[in-house]
Amino acid sequence: LAAGCMLLGLCATPSMAADTKEIHFLIPGGAGGGWDGTARGVGKALLDSKMIEQASFENMSGGGGGKALNHLISTAARQQNTLLVNSTPIIIRSLTGVFPQSFRDLTPIASVIADYAAFVVPKDSKYNSLTEVVADFQNDPKSVKVAGGSVKGGMDHLVPAMVFQAAGGDPLKLKYIPYDAGGKAMAGLLSGDTQVLSTGFGEALGLANQGEVKILAVTSAERLEQAPDVPTVKELGYDTTFANWRGFFAIPNLDKAKADAYRELLKKMYDTPEWEEIRKQRGWQNLYQPGDEFYTFLVQQEKDLGGIMRKLGFLQ
Repeated sequence: LAAGCMLLGLCATPSMAADTKEIHFLIPGGAGGGWDGTARGVGKALLDSKMIEQASFENMSGGGGGKALNHLISTAARQQNTLLVNSTPIIIRSLTGVFPQSFRDLTPIASVIADYAAFVVPKDSKYNSLTEVVADFQNDPKSVKVAGGSVKGGMDHLVPAMVFQAAGGDPLKLKYIPYDAGGKAMAGLLSGDTQVLSTGFGEALGLANQGEVKILAVTSAERLEQAPDVPTVKELGYDTTFANWRGFFAIPNLDKAKADAYRELLKKMYDTPEWEEIRKQRGWQNLYQPGDEFYTFLVQQEKDLGGIMRKLGFLQ
């Protein structure tokens, strides 16, 4: 029977293994960005641990990620082995109409990692807790200027708006000061132009370890292993969690067995020392949500972000 099943290709395991031995990673941005680092990091871990035989990488910038998305959908017939890397901006940009497609037009494979948001103050700041910041905001919103490394309506703006709203404040009164990069936003904080910085935990951790800043809170559901003393926003009583996830999508209506084989492959990758080394080096948090679980998470994030974007006037 075994021989016959091998011959006909009906055995689950061998055909699944064969299914995923080559992966082409489609990256919707340029070299050196977050998407690029994620795809190449995952590809390297899978290759070095001998879980796949071949990985190729294609950077396709343009349209805020829309060019690669459109390319994957329009050439789906020849993209059976392609995984598109993406993250929270696929939600924001489809909500704002930067591109017409959304995650619903693809097959969600799995989220792989997360960078949670963090609230940061200079080391000599009068603030020692996010609760104190919220109290000042409720008392006099103009007294709390929040810096971020993205435009108004970007993630660094939406996250504090959600938190202040959860605390019973008016997110429209938030004084958000946009800088064109995280480093410049940090400089604005350290020079006293702003009181608080909204940024990614990975970025905040480096500066906290150098003793430049204090991290007041993070937006994960549980405390993070790299900063066990830092409370979550949720445990402080503000019902908000937020993950800037990064994960992978395949062509629309990808064969279920193949999609599941990719999910299984990524799940097994977590147990390899090769992945653990890359993850630690980059300061990433594991966030494995396969298939339907990933889809449900994306629908919820779209609802949360859409709600606050409407409130702030970025969506009609």
